[in-house]
Amino acid sequence: MKDKTKTPWPTKAAMEQVYDMKLWGENQSDFYSGDGSHHPELVHPYIDVLVSFLSKFSPPLAVCDLGCGDFNVGKHLVAYASKYTAVDIVPKLIQRNQAMFKDKKLRFECLDIATDTLPSGDCVILRQVLQHLSNTEIQSILKKLTVYKYIILTEHLPESNFTPNADIISGQGIRLKKQSGVNILEAPFNFKVKNTTQLLKVVQQQAKGVIITTCYTLY
Repeated sequence: MKDKTKTPWPTKAAMEQVYDMKLWGENQSDFYSGDGSHHPELVHPYIDVLVSFLSKFSPPLAVCDLGCGDFNVGKHLVAYASKYTAVDIVPKLIQRNQAMFKDKKLRFECLDIATDTLPSGDCVILRQVLQHLSNTEIQSILKKLTVYKYIILTEHLPESNFTPNADIISGQGIRLKKQSGVNILEAPFNFKVKNTTQLLKVVQQQAKGVIITTCYTLY
């Protein structure tokens, strides 16, 4: 059931507010994508498993990082891709990333992944992105992901049993406060995959719950 106490903002405006008001923290940075992108206990294991996964492919995969944020994580993965396209919805954030991070294999694009055409590639990374979006936007995104072979999805979920995919208004928050989380294999999404492999599970002490990274193979 949708939250009737709030009026939905356009997702772009909501995410711009997150950075303008530093709702995910500041860390003495102009743009800060929160502990999920900076806390060593979360970031280091994630980078390790992603490097291990991407290193297995020869030639390397073309990677699309959807919701790249401040690129504190993605910058460690560019070397293991044939090309790396990093996408975010906030124009000033993309402009900042373009100025800060330079590599011949790296390209930044400012896109709304729910409404815009996605870049081509072999592998999509969605790290704690869908959890901030409404079910309608997630459904729109999933329809576009069927062209990629691999989807590496990271979601913040309750530790115990939960009802998946409670709807929310897109923005700063996630479904944890509703004792819910995103599971793309369950209703209303019922996303079809060939194989599912859990790459990483990290207990999130500060915000409760667990952060799970899963690789879905589509074909």
